[in-house]
Amino acid sequence: MEKSSVPNTHEQLVTLRSRLAQVTNAWTFDDYRTFITFYSRIIPEFMGAERCSIFIMERGSNRICSIFGTGLEEQQIEPPLEGSIVGQVIKTGKSVLENNLSKHRGFHSSSDEQTGFVSRNLICSPIRSITGESVSGAIQLLNKKGGGIFSGDDLRKLDEIAHFLSISIESVMLNQEILTIASRFGKEMERLEQATIHGTKIIAESPAMIDVLNLVRIISKTPVNVLILGENGTGKELIARMIHALGDRSEKPFVPVNCACIPENLVESEFFGHEKGAFTGAEQARRGLFEEASGGTLFLDEIGEMPLIIQPKFLRVIQEGEGHRLGSNRMISYDLRLVSASNRDLAAEIKKERFREDLFFRLFSVEIVIPPLRERREDILPLAQHFLSLTNERFGKQVAGFSPEVIDLFERFSWPGNVRQLLKEVERLVALTDSGQVIQPDRCSRDLLHFFNSHKKRRRETDINDLALPAQIRRLEVGMIKEALLRANGNKTQAAALLDITRQGLLKKLKRYHL
Repeated sequence: MEKSSVPNTHEQLVTLRSRLAQVTNAWTFDDYRTFITFYSRIIPEFMGAERCSIFIMERGSNRICSIFGTGLEEQQIEPPLEGSIVGQVIKTGKSVLENNLSKHRGFHSSSDEQTGFVSRNLICSPIRSITGESVSGAIQLLNKKGGGIFSGDDLRKLDEIAHFLSISIESVMLNQEILTIASRFGKEMERLEQATIHGTKIIAESPAMIDVLNLVRIISKTPVNVLILGENGTGKELIARMIHALGDRSEKPFVPVNCACIPENLVESEFFGHEKGAFTGAEQARRGLFEEASGGTLFLDEIGEMPLIIQPKFLRVIQEGEGHRLGSNRMISYDLRLVSASNRDLAAEIKKERFREDLFFRLFSVEIVIPPLRERREDILPLAQHFLSLTNERFGKQVAGFSPEVIDLFERFSWPGNVRQLLKEVERLVALTDSGQVIQPDRCSRDLLHFFNSHKKRRRETDINDLALPAQIRRLEVGMIKEALLRANGNKTQAAALLDITRQGLLKKLKRYHL
């Protein structure tokens, strides 16, 4: 987690999502039905046929769908690519004229049974893609009116109609793809918007952190007090800032204070303030942190470090919403939201009589637990890449990236200092690596280098003794996948293309190998 250097990111995401909504709403199913219904109604009248059906091929599959047909009402006919005249026309790109369907058993026979219609003759023309050489669909007319037969001139007219109809059909298909992409992109923008609030960027690829962000979004709209639990370096203050930024108090002050850094004899003065002359050295009146945060959010970091002697006064502030400065009896009302954080197990602290139980139950209504980095390894590489980009910019360098060995090391290391430790490690590596070079493991800090050498030794011993083909294949695939992700800067779609496999295939391998 880190401060984003991109200005107005939140506003940009909101604008982009608004534009996506406009795209999505620009074309509706009713629009498609309107002009296809128009063609299906006009063409039979013009050509003297009883029925008209328009078929399109679904992109990426062999499925043929009738998007509308006269007399079908809400039914949809799906002729197979093999064994139907429509499929034959789409497959070969050649028109078909057939005036004696009773002599031919095929899909039209089962279709007649399904719809109750009797097909005597037909003409069918391919609808060619205007953006390529492929056939995107077909138009079919059934039964010449008056018991007549279709002629070659009828087929030529239908071919001409199909040519102009292709423009409309292609528009339908392209817009369906646009709507699909817009929907997926909109969901991704919602995820990014959730993780980027008022200049604060939170990297969240792991399900655990996505769950945390979802909870943050839910509780931020209500004035409920919150307790954030997590190890040092997991980003508790960033989560607190996100709660504040998403809430109704976002325009009011966010006042952070580390309870562990305030001397015990100054705690009361710091939080409640004092009047001039209240004690030796109080040369002028001073507002306390409760007053500073009025209307906004007071963030109490390391609440478990608060001296036991001051805790009853905190309890009154939370209960009554009021207090007074040192040296004054005048009560001051506080209107603030309280967000607390701790790396300690407060329940255990209560048992050790180092934290008041009544204050514990008054501090919060909702508890958020931020998992340590070792429990959300999916976030390690994206975080490292993000920190690399920020550090390059801050140091004025162009370090190319991480070697596969460093990536493997990062993903295997336990990171006792969590995200903060990862950031400092990346800063160290950028400082020690020349621009244009790839970061190598020998530049890592002592703890990571020791872990790397130990792991390398164990792996070498395993490689010597393990000649089993599955183990060798696994090592080969893992190495190639990490190299592809490195070259693609973590982009899974591009990495899958480099490996010549599908993105879904890559995701399965990532899950199989616990990458």
